Amino acid sequence: MNATVKTNAFKSGNSVAVRLPKAFGIKEGDVLQIKRNGTLIEIRPEFNPEEQRARLTEMVRKLNELGPVVGGNPDDGRIEFPDRPGLY
Repeated sequence: MNATVKTNAFKSGNSVAVRLPKAFGIKEGDVLQIKRNGTLIEIRPEFNPEEQRARLTEMVRKLNELGPVVGGNPDDGRIEFPDRPGLY
C-alpha cells in the first residue's frame, strides 16, 4: 500500500498508540523499529535474518521448480528469460 493514511493517536495504558491499517501488512506480534528524525517518525519491520533466509530459500525452491532455460548457454554470461505465463 503506497498511500498516506490519516489516523489518531490514543492512550493505551501509560503509552500513546496509533492504529495501522491492515493493508500495511503488519501483523500482531511483528517486531518494529521506530526512529525519530526531527518531526519525521519512521516505523519499519525489524530485519530478521532467519526470516529473510527462509524467504530466499523458498524463492530458490520455486526457481528450481521452473527448471533450466532451454536452449541457453550458461557459459556465455547472458540470461534468457523464456515466456512463462503467470510469472509476471
